[in-house]
Amino acid sequence: MKGSAAKRAPYFFIAPTLILLTLFSVIPILIALVISFTNMDLAGLADYSNIKFIGLQNYKDVLSDSIFIKAIFNTLFYVVIGVPLVILCSLGVAVLINFGTSRIFKAFRVVYYLPSVTNVVAVAVVWFYLYNPTFGLLNYLLKLVHLGPVPWLTHPIVAKISLILLALWRAIGLNMIIFIAGLQGIPKSNYEAAELDGATRLQQMWYITIPMLRFAIFFVSITTMIGWLQFFEEPFIMTQGGPLDSTTSVALFIYRNGFQLSHFGYAAAGSFILFFSIIIVTLIQFRFQNKDTDL
Repeated sequence: MKGSAAKRAPYFFIAPTLILLTLFSVIPILIALVISFTNMDLAGLADYSNIKFIGLQNYKDVLSDSIFIKAIFNTLFYVVIGVPLVILCSLGVAVLINFGTSRIFKAFRVVYYLPSVTNVVAVAVVWFYLYNPTFGLLNYLLKLVHLGPVPWLTHPIVAKISLILLALWRAIGLNMIIFIAGLQGIPKSNYEAAELDGATRLQQMWYITIPMLRFAIFFVSITTMIGWLQFFEEPFIMTQGGPLDSTTSVALFIYRNGFQLSHFGYAAAGSFILFFSIIIVTLIQFRFQNKDTDL
């Protein structure tokens, strides 16, 4: 009896979490999946008899929607530019801060981490004024060196880059902490041996630091990729998807159709397309990581 009770004990500890996960994650996902096969809108909420199952029609309509296609390309642009920048900048800052021993470097950890925990709305408002084409600080500084003004939020390409810079500034802090934790797990004897062999700092970075941080880099790349695929707050607050839908992300497209236009079935279909895209990308990354581990 004691043995069987001991075997059941772990399930009692994880039961509350499993119940909450089921109630607030699994069941809503299943409900949203069902809704994606219907024509549900505000009229359907008022009278359930108006709700009809329409099969894959929502998915066909979403995939043929020109704005959704544009949102896909915008999101891919964010991912291709943003993910490498976040990883490189976070790793670079982590290396610089980790090798510093003075109190100033310790203070820098707090400075770089603060944007990660600052309210995104407050941050976006500040950056909105920095980007202001008339009296913004960035254009003022450019004017001092006889450059600009730059249409930070009104030019289709520049607006994308402006949002990426804001998101990059917010994302560095958390990933920096992860990389610092990984760096502190690397034995100093490895660097000392490399110095005795005449290795430069760059060679130490390439042959010691990066290989021993491969799991931290993998974790950061996975979480960063998922975050950029769900890119929403910055375009929603800063540009509302403009100009001409040039900054509309897939997540913002789903929000518009679901919460502004009340096309719940249509939005649910778009959300599941995004959901399965994230799963596929994640599985591909895990596949490459497993091959690297096997080697």
